[in-house]
Amino acid sequence: MSWLDIGALDDIPQRGARVVKTAHGCVAVFRTMDDQVFAMDDRCPHKGGPLSEGIVHGHAVTCPLHNWVFSLETGLAQGADEGAVATYPARIEAGRILLDAARLLRGRAA
Repeated sequence: MSWLDIGALDDIPQRGARVVKTAHGCVAVFRTMDDQVFAMDDRCPHKGGPLSEGIVHGHAVTCPLHNWVFSLETGLAQGADEGAVATYPARIEAGRILLDAARLLRGRAA
């Protein structure tokens, strides 16, 4: 894999997110309370809400528009809701957040 450095882990607050703009749309990068990072499309499949503006809790995010909850690990809607958000490989190395560059360029989800 080819990894793209998108910034320092400390640039994103715990339980927060940042947006990375790509040729295929925006990707939300989330930091959990336990300092793990996850990346997924920044668009809820329900009504297109910006997931990066949602509430991060555990390893999930709640859409700010209609409270749909998505797993940060799988992108799958939780509870009674159905749908999924494309996810992208992300990791932390030496305090830096890295995303799979090839996957971002292809616009294909993990």
